[in-house]
Amino acid sequence: MSNAGGNSLEVITAAWPAPPTVRTAFTLRTGGVSSKPFDSLNVGAQVGDSPSAVAANRERVREHLALRGEPAWLEQVHGTRVVDLDAGEIQGPADAVIARRSGGVCVVQVADCLPVFLAARDGSAIAAAHAGWRGLAAGVLEATIAALDVAPQKLIAWLGPAISARHFEVGEEVRAAFIARAAGAVAAFSANERGRWQCDLVALARQRLEASGVRTVFGGEWCTYADRRRFFSYRRDGQCGRMAALIWLA
Repeated sequence: MSNAGGNSLEVITAAWPAPPTVRTAFTLRTGGVSSKPFDSLNVGAQVGDSPSAVAANRERVREHLALRGEPAWLEQVHGTRVVDLDAGEIQGPADAVIARRSGGVCVVQVADCLPVFLAARDGSAIAAAHAGWRGLAAGVLEATIAALDVAPQKLIAWLGPAISARHFEVGEEVRAAFIARAAGAVAAFSANERGRWQCDLVALARQRLEASGVRTVFGGEWCTYADRRRFFSYRRDGQCGRMAALIWLA
């Protein structure tokens, strides 16, 4: 294990008009103990890193954020299952988590996929969703909104760091999967000189949120692929760590 070359633990917090009881953090790759290629704040337990390093990194995150308990780490599978943290339903594969009570911490892990936070404007409910292209196409955001059981116009959303369209090349099958659900998705794809497509995950997420009635959306300006110093990127590096997108009620 390393000490990340002296780099300190840093996070991005959501800049959105949520009530002060709604707390958020997106961890960067620095400030942990993992060695290359997971250097250094890897929180992913299923990527090949040392279990002791992952445990130490997760503990550093808890201490840095002064969390009261262990975040609800999910077994993510690029699906649409949503679990209710308050009901203790975190067993089994899931790609989104909701909560209405303080204390529990919703979290998703990413390294190019799009993390999405949702919060009721009055702070009564929160959610975190893992929106890679497969989950996004299959309806993970729609499933999360439905599970929250809050009128969509009373929700706000924040989109965290993800791979940008400039660096996210996909095949026709990806484009077709989105267009099959909404013809307007064509605007989120641009053809490249290799006969493939550059895919804008943020634009697709915004389309899906708006179609669901969530029209107050923030964030989405960071590219994980382009910023090697701050972010892990699976598409850029292959084997790498995972970052955490956490939301909780104080």
